[in-house]
Amino acid sequence: MTETAVAPRTTTPARASDRSIAENRLGLRLVAPAVVLMVLVTAYPMIQALYLSLFKYRLTVPDDKSFTGLGNYVTVLSDSLFWKDMLNTVLIMIITVAIELVIGFAFAMVMHRIVFARGLMRTSILIPYGIITVVSAFAWQFTFSLNNGFVNSWFHWLPWIGPDTNWFGDHWHAMFAIMASEIWKTTPFMSLLLLAGLSQVSEDMLEAAKVDGATWTQRLVKVILPNMRAAIMVAVLFRALDAFRIFDNIFIMTKGAQNTESSSFLTYRQVIEQFQLGMGSALSVLLFLSVLLIAYILVKLFRVDLAQARQEA
Repeated sequence: MTETAVAPRTTTPARASDRSIAENRLGLRLVAPAVVLMVLVTAYPMIQALYLSLFKYRLTVPDDKSFTGLGNYVTVLSDSLFWKDMLNTVLIMIITVAIELVIGFAFAMVMHRIVFARGLMRTSILIPYGIITVVSAFAWQFTFSLNNGFVNSWFHWLPWIGPDTNWFGDHWHAMFAIMASEIWKTTPFMSLLLLAGLSQVSEDMLEAAKVDGATWTQRLVKVILPNMRAAIMVAVLFRALDAFRIFDNIFIMTKGAQNTESSSFLTYRQVIEQFQLGMGSALSVLLFLSVLLIAYILVKLFRVDLAQARQEA
């Protein structure tokens, strides 16, 4: 009996399909004008901010401009106020995005499944997102007001709320009011993005899972959520970056009192109130780098394969 040598099997890396290559080229051509315009509009301010961050420069004393190198960055990073504001910002981002993801998914399920008055339901849910943020913040400030608001009178039966609860009198009550206004305003945006992802889930897969005896929870965990991974990533990414730059609600509702400052509000105070262009520019650069870091972490955390999301080989 003779043995025949078997040639080792070689594997070649998977090549992108012609359709994928064509879509990528088309996408690049479509976004190229917008990218060029954004670069033209934002390149100079970004370079100018990076340049000013290397100087000790106050607008009220324009002649006293001295080069400090990374001195402004060292001052900012060694200041406890910066880290307190950064903690507030991260806390607001994590809590609001997590709650918005849950509520937004519930709204998306309702909008996706409802048959009667579907257009009216979708329009009603999206109304808060259409309101200007400043107007929304003023409304919520009135809502939580000690003298004129109705939160204390409506929810006095809760153990932590009384008729004399001052929502802007301490840190955690003020943070709760700020986050409540943020969640109410931006949850519709989250639900809109999740609705787009939910519409891509195959009904055939859901029916097959139902026939196999899968419960609703099992269909949610095994079928719906895995097929919505790309949409969830986009929704969380957009909202996390937006929440990290929160400014309007804090400016209107507390003006940074009770240790409710965010990183963006700290930058505003340095540049607009104290005219510290050098220090404010350094804060802006650090804020920009933080946004890039958050985006990188979220993309790596979700590990979304876009080709697989399009059900391509």
